[in-house]
Amino acid sequence: MSGFPQNFLWGGATAANQFEGAFLEDGKGWSTADTARFIKANGISMAELLRPTTKADVEFAMNDKEGVYPKRHGIDFYHRYKEDIALFAEMGFKTFRLSISWPRIFPNGDELEPNEAGLAFYDAVFDECLKYDIEPLVTISHYEFPLSLTFKQNGWESRDTIEAFERYARVLFNRYKDKVKYWLTFNEINIIGMTGYLSGGILADGQKNMLQAQYQAAHHQFIASALAVKACHEIIPDAQIGCMLARMEAYPETCNPLDVMESVNSDHTNLFYSDVQIRGYYPRYMNKFFRDHNITIKKEAGDDQILREGTVDFMSFSYYMSSIASHKKDGETTGGNLLGSKKNPYLEASDWGWQIDPVGLRVTLHKLYDRYQIPLFIVENGLGAKDVVEADGSIHDSYRIDYLRSHIEQMEQAIDEGVDLMGYTPWGCIDLVSASTSEMSKRYGFIYVDLDDEGKGTLDRSRKDSFYWYKKVIETNGANLE
Repeated sequence: MSGFPQNFLWGGATAANQFEGAFLEDGKGWSTADTARFIKANGISMAELLRPTTKADVEFAMNDKEGVYPKRHGIDFYHRYKEDIALFAEMGFKTFRLSISWPRIFPNGDELEPNEAGLAFYDAVFDECLKYDIEPLVTISHYEFPLSLTFKQNGWESRDTIEAFERYARVLFNRYKDKVKYWLTFNEINIIGMTGYLSGGILADGQKNMLQAQYQAAHHQFIASALAVKACHEIIPDAQIGCMLARMEAYPETCNPLDVMESVNSDHTNLFYSDVQIRGYYPRYMNKFFRDHNITIKKEAGDDQILREGTVDFMSFSYYMSSIASHKKDGETTGGNLLGSKKNPYLEASDWGWQIDPVGLRVTLHKLYDRYQIPLFIVENGLGAKDVVEADGSIHDSYRIDYLRSHIEQMEQAIDEGVDLMGYTPWGCIDLVSASTSEMSKRYGFIYVDLDDEGKGTLDRSRKDSFYWYKKVIETNGANLE
């Protein structure tokens, strides 16, 4: 095999709401993520996460003095960023994926002037990255939304949110144009089709058709993304800006044509979002879905042109597992990445029931590259597991190394077979709060953080075995995976 290209971007990925902390510090406003509660003993179930959120739910969380809200404290990257970035540099990171907290820059989401303290924080973070020749890869909106705009206009259901987002994005591009060359608009944009509140700030109050609200919100995000792409190209001509999708590869359960059609339908549901952002128009296959679910997308004059003119430069995506598509709804199921699935008898599963499928990553790479013919970037992939700290402080996470090795091997094969792959940033390169369950015990990182599910611990950082392994992988540009 020809191996990885010399400019391949090895690194790791995080999100502001899961690791920054500094809740309401230095002028930061409330976000939707700040209301995510950890439910003692078993974490928040996927059903709980996807349950429609009401205004009463949010107000309860804001006034709750007894509950544990892990995303408010994260792992305190806000005060420890120099230590953490030094560890990333020790591993040899070429890039570091992080997100900017919208309410840290605009506390209410729609002010006319940004919060200087918030901007200065990210200046310091980017400077620290660049000191070690680490290219920041910045997600503009990653699973947190200014809570003030939720109360004011029900988040992305309102078209007014487009203007607020474009202002926010332009502030970022102008401020960091000399520091950030890689941008993403919305993290896992397709998740808004499953949970309106998490990424869209949409409340269930008064909704007669939540799917209508979620898909209308998606349209507003498409327009906002396209406007951000155009602004980025205008303000930072040498930058690259991409979309980001939660990829959900679904195999037909059998060769029964009905199962194969279910797999096709699964791809349509999943790839609708990237089709719009990359091709620049709504695919016709969604017409039936909209009819069947009584959805009418309200567009304004000029929207179609904005979508055509604001297509992204590359496609990034998360990949953790594959699933099964079946026209029958029986059989044993397993959990994972927001959606349950029938169990695949050919695959092993993680502690959380996520089916481990490295070949599925290669399948996805080929499908996406064949479909779009633009560069791809794997910006999330990894194994959430319970790590054990030995008496001497060591952490032997061979299971994580095995997971990552097997996926990197498939990436190399896909590159050899013609796929244009820009880089790889495994998720949670340092332990952080889980997006779905708000747990700390579900760990992904190369770096262990001494913190438990209830926020207790020293916050001390320590290197796992996988830290030294990944350092070697980067040093050899993927040639040494042992």
